Amino acid sequence: MSSGIDWKEASYVSSEFDEDELTDPACDPENPTIIRFEDISAAAYRIKNGIVRTSCDRSHMNADLNMEMYFKKDYMQFTGSFKERGARYTLIKLTAEEKQTGVITASAGNHAQALAYHGGQLNIPVTVVMPIIAPIMKVENCKNYGANVIIHGADMGESKLQALKIGAKKGLMYINGYDHPNILAGQGTMGLEILDQVPDVDAIVVPVGGGGLIAGLALAVKTMKPDVCIIGVEPELCPSFTTAMKYGKAVHTPTFPSLADGLTIPTVGVNALATGGPLIDKMVTVSEAWISIAILRLIELEKAVVEGAGATGVAAILAGLLPELKGKKVVLPLCGGNIDTTLLGRCMDRGLAADGRLINFNVVVSDRPGGIAELTRTISNLGVSIKDIVHERAWVRTNTFAVGVRILAETRNRTHSKELFKLLRNSYDDVQILGFYDSPEDYVAGNLQSSKFESVEEEHPYEGNVNIQYNHDSNLADIQAGEVDSEISQEDLSIGNLQISTKLAEKTSKVSSRLS
Repeated sequence: MSSGIDWKEASYVSSEFDEDELTDPACDPENPTIIRFEDISAAAYRIKNGIVRTSCDRSHMNADLNMEMYFKKDYMQFTGSFKERGARYTLIKLTAEEKQTGVITASAGNHAQALAYHGGQLNIPVTVVMPIIAPIMKVENCKNYGANVIIHGADMGESKLQALKIGAKKGLMYINGYDHPNILAGQGTMGLEILDQVPDVDAIVVPVGGGGLIAGLALAVKTMKPDVCIIGVEPELCPSFTTAMKYGKAVHTPTFPSLADGLTIPTVGVNALATGGPLIDKMVTVSEAWISIAILRLIELEKAVVEGAGATGVAAILAGLLPELKGKKVVLPLCGGNIDTTLLGRCMDRGLAADGRLINFNVVVSDRPGGIAELTRTISNLGVSIKDIVHERAWVRTNTFAVGVRILAETRNRTHSKELFKLLRNSYDDVQILGFYDSPEDYVAGNLQSSKFESVEEEHPYEGNVNIQYNHDSNLADIQAGEVDSEISQEDLSIGNLQISTKLAEKTSKVSSRLS
């Protein structure tokens, strides 16, 4: 796929070009292109043998949310995102000369990978300029797909400028990943697939960054079924499309780091705005907390690993931002799955915290031998898992022979957390709750709960048989074997207010003996 270009030289393009004259002719703010439905139809035909027709499956969350949701799983494309649709169609539409010379783009992730992969499939040289903040995994993927990768720029703005300079000097066509007309047409093919898979859909909730996906999808869907509601969702930290619709033009919007990093585009595409703006029924913005909760829900309930940008539609539903969709048939594109492994761990922790399942507390215990062991035994008896533990002596001023133990723990749910808090308060004089949210809304608002829990007193940790299976300190040896009918091995034994089976009692007694 060599194009005869000296890429070492290209990566150090001088400033001989006037930056004000470096423009992308396909994305002219003064003369935006509005694509036609025929463009999307043509794209659907021409790319059908080169991309995956992804499934559109019912959600496991429908009963809880009182709506009929379907997930369009475009994260199952080969490179992990919907970007392949537009990338392949744009490459196919190149002239013979352009295919020989090659193309160039600036991207930190999904578009770069999609263009690199399909460039390799179609034997078209592809150059990708990536900022220094681009994840190493995505950089290596682009190289493995056969692209010429240049690392330049602290952000996407600097990378794009460098790509335009190289393109102008070497005669390479620049492909905007969210605003080139052919990119929009290719992304619109998802809308046609959705109508084919869920013909009676009432609404489609679409993640929005630069606007390419929602523009193409809205045109495809509204042309075929004008009554379908098209809703766009952006992260609160970068509401660029909402701002553009407000002012009627693409304007620069301040942006901040977000879990939905793929949507943090400061200035939306002019073609995307002109095409999709009039067709979008509603725009909403969603917080980082709800995005993290959405990622967690998708992993736990849908067995889908989706990046923050792809989960924003689900986040808007979970946050209650779209109550008008109750009882309706709704499709949500899960449009990307290329989430950094480290970031995925952070998202899951935040989601667990918002769910009240990841808690942080401090307990002052005796500094004598066995003090911390007794605390951890109390916690384990309730079936709570300790994720991290630190003990500190210097900051405990009340008792020289005491130690403060700070614990990060994971519980089953909020009720389980409150059961633990009650047990600790009953057993220790100094218990401080450092991290617990009574609802996702409290997490979003930052209402961190303190040690004042009125509802904790209502909890009964060992009522029922949920937690008793973990309690190795239950005095089961005092139960007389003769009081139990040996012919009924599953007969319930009464231990105070607890009801447990004979088999469970024998198992717990054996474990307790081993730990004694």
